[in-house]
Amino acid sequence: AAAMLVSGAASAYEAGDWIVRGGLVNVDPNDDSSNLSVEGSRLGGTQVDVDADTQLLLNVTYMASSHVGVELLAATPFEHTVSTGGLSRYGLNDVDLGEIKHLPPTLSALWYPMPASSKFQPFIGLGVNYTVFFDEDVSREAQNALGADNLSLDDSWGLAGRVGMDYMLNDCWSLHAGAYYIDISTDAEVDTALGAAKVDVDVDPWVYTLGLGYRF
Repeated sequence: AAAMLVSGAASAYEAGDWIVRGGLVNVDPNDDSSNLSVEGSRLGGTQVDVDADTQLLLNVTYMASSHVGVELLAATPFEHTVSTGGLSRYGLNDVDLGEIKHLPPTLSALWYPMPASSKFQPFIGLGVNYTVFFDEDVSREAQNALGADNLSLDDSWGLAGRVGMDYMLNDCWSLHAGAYYIDISTDAEVDTALGAAKVDVDVDPWVYTLGLGYRF
């Protein structure tokens, strides 16, 4: 089995190579939040949740050597539903606050431990993420139930861990699968009939990538 991995006509990465990957990317939040605060008063037992979303992957890597690469993660915008929890104890219904969009460009340094002749190329890496939130739309449900308006989330900087693998199909094409764990923290705010509601949210998603790569 080891001989099969390091043999064959397809050669792996070399210094100066560019690898472009396309496919699917899924953001699965591992979220945790503070209790909601309305006009400075904490509502115990209340939190918000963020659901998952899948979009198209665009990923570019430059190989500084046969073992070291620099990767930029990009994708089409992700869209998530932000929902409340625990409001029933205050005589209010839990609602979907609204829809938000975000882009999480992430720049990572990758290390490929296998020899350059190997068709199987696992890697690990560490990077920096910048997440920008936009198009925050309050749901009709939240407008009717809470008098909600003007939902906003702050942008976020954080670290990212990266693991993955490529398998060379020939000199140019490869199969790709991988995952990130990204530190994303944001402050969310929405106007309600009771006043301004604020919450600190640690989104901290697992991000899964699957697709094809092309080397040139």
